[in-house]
Amino acid sequence: MLEHGGGLREAAARYQIPLSDWLDLSTGINPEGWPAPAIAAVAWQRLPEWDDGLESAAADYYGTAQLLPVAGSQAAIQALPLLRDPGRVGVLYPSYAEHAHAWRRAGHEVELLPADGLAAALDRLNVLVVINPNNPTGICFSSNVLLEWHRRLADRNGWLVVDEAFADAAPTDSVAVHAGLAGLVVLRSLGKFHGLAGARVGFLLAESALLERASEQLGPWAVTGPSRAVAMRALADRGWQEQARVKLARSSRRLAELLGRQGLPVASGTALFQWLPLADAEFWQDALARRGILVRRFSEPSGLRFGLPGPEPAWRRLELALVGIRAERMRGDRIR
Repeated sequence: MLEHGGGLREAAARYQIPLSDWLDLSTGINPEGWPAPAIAAVAWQRLPEWDDGLESAAADYYGTAQLLPVAGSQAAIQALPLLRDPGRVGVLYPSYAEHAHAWRRAGHEVELLPADGLAAALDRLNVLVVINPNNPTGICFSSNVLLEWHRRLADRNGWLVVDEAFADAAPTDSVAVHAGLAGLVVLRSLGKFHGLAGARVGFLLAESALLERASEQLGPWAVTGPSRAVAMRALADRGWQEQARVKLARSSRRLAELLGRQGLPVASGTALFQWLPLADAEFWQDALARRGILVRRFSEPSGLRFGLPGPEPAWRRLELALVGIRAERMRGDRIR
């Protein structure tokens, strides 16, 4: 199993801090997500049904009916490499590590590529996997660039796979509406922007033939009845979505400013997190954890990803912790 954000119980045990006392900034999930309602009893008592309205709500939201509900985009990440013969797969690096892991496990030759090396690598690839906006660096590619890369790959029966898990907060460069094109595969999720990670609902957007093969691979009832009911309503709530986009953009800017005031090198980010390349990322992660604040550390390249604090007391807690760590470090440097 690869390392991911979260893992609060493990952190609580390691640092001997009660679970309830933690501030979790490690996941990039909207801390003030869509307010899920109570679930009707029938959703628990019957097998999930495909004609309950979820697909229609998703088609309206994503701008295409070429989609398949899956148990979080992770399910699609694991299934896609099994749907084509082993080949050469380029994966944006650094990025969400599950992509490269899944393609390697299925027997494909994986090449990790920096953002500025993607275009030059296309002619030697059968598949290119891009996360847009990227996790953890926040780099974003324009839809025009992505569609040109798709055209070049599709001319050789290749695929462009675009993971848009963080696209909902600013969907301008989404290529979801083009998902019917042969060789274009888009992954979406309700876990980040909508804050419904526990529901495990995502969507695979692609041409019909690929969706049929993926459905056979994943089997029936991929998404539970309760999760379908919640997802359908969340996708239809345009008022909440519009307000959330404005609020998240404002919070993201505030987080970048807060980190910058403490001398931390904010490089980039999205509406849901900020990315800091840090040679001493391990020190900062540990120092924050000792204060009950969990952030996501990456070792290659070395850096930290900070999610949004959420309620006002959480912002104050983060700022005080950073001030305290910086002060302690300066005192230590003077003593040495």
